[in-house]
Amino acid sequence: MNSRVDIPVVLITGALTGIARATALAFARKGAKVVASGRHEGAGSALATELRTAGAEAEFVRADVRLEEDVRALVDATVKRFGRLDVAVNAAGTEGKPGPATEQTAESYAATFDTNVLGTILSMKHELRVMQAQGSGSIINISSTFGHEGGAGASIYAASKHAVEGLTKSVALEFGASGIRVNAVAPGPIQTPMLDRFTGSEDVKAYLATLNAQKRIGQPDEIARAVLYLASDDASFVTGHILNVDGGKSAS
Repeated sequence: MNSRVDIPVVLITGALTGIARATALAFARKGAKVVASGRHEGAGSALATELRTAGAEAEFVRADVRLEEDVRALVDATVKRFGRLDVAVNAAGTEGKPGPATEQTAESYAATFDTNVLGTILSMKHELRVMQAQGSGSIINISSTFGHEGGAGASIYAASKHAVEGLTKSVALEFGASGIRVNAVAPGPIQTPMLDRFTGSEDVKAYLATLNAQKRIGQPDEIARAVLYLASDDASFVTGHILNVDGGKSAS
């Protein structure tokens, strides 16, 4: 994750479910020091216990990524507990309100963009504050294949992930000379509570599975392994990259 530290310190937002939870557990099994964040104390405390059982030094810090003071306090708490920040995985996100553009409102736009875009901006702002002082760090944002392909019935969500990918590339250019790498993972359809909410039925989910080369829905652990790669020294010359992990969906 960073050759200058034996045990990396990893911060993960939105860590209570889905891809982010799988990522937290994957880092824990590698022996990382993990700070998991989310909005629900009970689930967060339970996750921290599970991460410790998996082999990590781990803490849960409650934070809402839409609120800058929460994000500032989260990053500061990470540094206070572990002394540094080597890897940040910005995974907090929402699917928003599925449906055509004609059904969207200013409220549905704000609800989606405040979490997916503002939350990513605020998270990177404070992660970079620490990493720039260290002269090293790796940030991985969680996007979606909708972020560069679009998706019917997902106009606002797709637009928010377009923004995440633009942010990823721009910040990579801004901070590459500071020893900080910034990348994103763009999953295809992955078996998560978000996918269940978005599709609303097993029939729709089965249809989505037909759109990729492997003809299946991916698993959160498969995304977690991609995140671990981008965080590792194996990806030391990779920055500003959007890594598709989609079963071949983007090849069509």
